Amino acid sequence: DSCYLPPLRCPAVCRLDPYDGLPESYLIHGGRTPNNEISSSLYLLTMDSRGCNRKLTVRCQEKELVAEVPGARYGHTMSMVQSRGKTACVLFGGRSYMPAGERTTESWNSVIDCTSQVFLFDLEFGCSSAHTLPELHDGQSFHVALSREDCVYFIGGHSLTSDSRPPRLFRLRVELLQGSPLLTCETLDTGLSISSAIVTRTGPSHKYIILGGYQSDSQKRLECSTVILDEKGIQFEPLEPPNWTPDIIHSRTWFGGTNGEGSILLG
Repeated sequence: DSCYLPPLRCPAVCRLDPYDGLPESYLIHGGRTPNNEISSSLYLLTMDSRGCNRKLTVRCQEKELVAEVPGARYGHTMSMVQSRGKTACVLFGGRSYMPAGERTTESWNSVIDCTSQVFLFDLEFGCSSAHTLPELHDGQSFHVALSREDCVYFIGGHSLTSDSRPPRLFRLRVELLQGSPLLTCETLDTGLSISSAIVTRTGPSHKYIILGGYQSDSQKRLECSTVILDEKGIQFEPLEPPNWTPDIIHSRTWFGGTNGEGSILLG
């Protein structure tokens, strides 16, 4: 409908459940293209099915952010939170190029972890705010982010500074108060050492499957885990993995995504 779709790249994608009469939609932010360009653009992708022939219409709209806007990045996450009848988007982590003044010919395409700030923005007015929390003091990329109501859980991830995948787990709570939001963060003990994992939701409840990813640069993670978010917090349970084919076991790279409802497509 807009005659435009974002260019090929690997962005952060976040699903918005239907609310206030609005259809299901997706947020698409940032990403790195095959030409090594890194984007800071934000798009809203909606799908409408209407009319007697149930024709599907795809509409893509670029959203402008104002105030404290997150810079260009990839390897980050976006999550939706709901608090006090309001909805907002949480953006965290990722990588980008070195600042222009620090780049040389040899390091022109060198990337660094973005600052550990949390960005919060609303879709109605496009106002973005940056928040610094003492618990989040290291850069984090290719982690997993799962949200339920006013909480977002950041699981695992890779740090360029230490070249490691520590089993990190943070719970970020967002209270959308009148005026300015209140963000608090807590470090939890039961994380996963993982990066670039594929996550699928298995139903209407907040139950997920984490599959694939890496435990180190040379070691793929062939195990699976079930993650449950409830009123008590977050729970991890081991899950019997599929009978992996030799192609997947011996390949170097995970590639895939969720098809929804517990289904994952691997390539």
